[in-house]
Amino acid sequence: MLRLHLRGHGLRAISRLLGGVDRKTVRRYVEAAEGFGLRRDGDESQLSDGLIGLVCERVRPARPSGHGGSWDQLAGQREVIKGWLDDGLTATKIHVLLARRGVDVPYRTLHRYVVAEFGFGRKRPTLRVADGEPGAELQMDFGRMGLLLDPLTGRRRVCWALIFTACYSRHCFVWLTFRQDTAAVIAGCEAAWEFFGGVFRVLIPDNMSPVVEHADPVEPRLTKAFLEYSQSRGFVVDACRVRHPTDKPRCERTVPYVRKSFWAGESFRDLADAQARVVAWCRDDAGMRIHGTTQARPLEVFRAEEAAHLLALPSTPFEVPHWDTHKVHRDHHIEVLKALYSVPGNLISHEVEVRADSHLVKVFHRGQLIKIHPRKPPGGRSTDPADLPAERTVYALRDIDYLRRTAAQHGAAVGEFATALLDSPLPWTRMRQVYRLLSLVKKYGADRVDDACGRALEAEAVSVSLVGRMLERAREREQGATTPALPPVRYRFARDSSEFVLGGARR
Repeated sequence: MLRLHLRGHGLRAISRLLGGVDRKTVRRYVEAAEGFGLRRDGDESQLSDGLIGLVCERVRPARPSGHGGSWDQLAGQREVIKGWLDDGLTATKIHVLLARRGVDVPYRTLHRYVVAEFGFGRKRPTLRVADGEPGAELQMDFGRMGLLLDPLTGRRRVCWALIFTACYSRHCFVWLTFRQDTAAVIAGCEAAWEFFGGVFRVLIPDNMSPVVEHADPVEPRLTKAFLEYSQSRGFVVDACRVRHPTDKPRCERTVPYVRKSFWAGESFRDLADAQARVVAWCRDDAGMRIHGTTQARPLEVFRAEEAAHLLALPSTPFEVPHWDTHKVHRDHHIEVLKALYSVPGNLISHEVEVRADSHLVKVFHRGQLIKIHPRKPPGGRSTDPADLPAERTVYALRDIDYLRRTAAQHGAAVGEFATALLDSPLPWTRMRQVYRLLSLVKKYGADRVDDACGRALEAEAVSVSLVGRMLERAREREQGATTPALPPVRYRFARDSSEFVLGGARR
């Protein structure tokens, strides 16, 4: 400070050159030195150890207790300050209340006092966790970048960065996406394995919903799709605890670094352009910088010590399955991705788990596979007749041939009559008439219905209602011929008719 003063620098310049020392502090030291005979037109030989000692003693006199007078004032209010802290008051409020009591001390001194004496605001010390073995752990997290044009919609959408950071080398990869679903996370993981040249043995994500279905500090439950993906690629998922960013500190610090170093101040045509540029940035800029913690270049450390320990790259692409829970409707079907699929057994109103890919739809109930269907497009339907009740299968599937065969079993004429009924460009519109014909068989018997159908066919009158009237009239005639005439009713207390004859004319 005094050397700069002798070289002609002003107070403001000295404050700036010394890294922001307050100008008032500079003035106090300069004035104290001049008071002991320092002349500005002299050389630097004036700055002897004796002069420096006198200046320091003048500006900062010796403190036997190690603190100044403000600290002693606060020590006199110790019990009052302790009571305020126990009541939950902040240091700012305590500073105001002390000023009202006539204790005017700097806020920074008060803050140092309550921290030293009462542990105010003190947090647990941060312990650095070991980096682990090379190629073992990879941390993953989402970070919001900014708005980017989506050519599919023509609108600007929020772009998210799925960031992967190797715990050992600090080498990172960034996958940009508009979505935060399971398909986007798996696509990012596939791109990360391609970028690193292999698969890490442990993946450490936070509790993002595409990966973790139910968060738990000890046994988190992963989504079925991502669990299936991790098993196919051979890595283990070690999810972080809820609201514990310290479980993945390497990736937490990478998120603001990517936002400030790569995204800020840049303009991109679309998502593809941004992705191509961020891959080059991860390799050439982030990978070749001197990391503040390791004091090494992440890319060089990764190639030298970590790349050889990774698992082999997958040989086939992974198809993201669709897992969901569906309720069985009253028609014994479930709706999966806008298509209908039948479910066996009496599972109406029960919930079943469904796994759908591009070829098959598998239905599970209580962990057991109960049905496999070929995948149908939206609006399609896959129904197995064995899944439906026997009495409803024909109607549900519009089985015309079954109706013909059933009618023929009750007689040749009944079969011919049913065939004539179904002889239409739209035969399923006549199914109810065949059902009516079969109900007549149950009511009147097969022989009578077969005879009536034969006479109706001879008359070329193909009408179920006509056959029904013929059978009804025939039964009425039979009942009239077999029923004997009833004798006249004689009532026990009936009076003779003469008793009701009126008497002679009134006089």
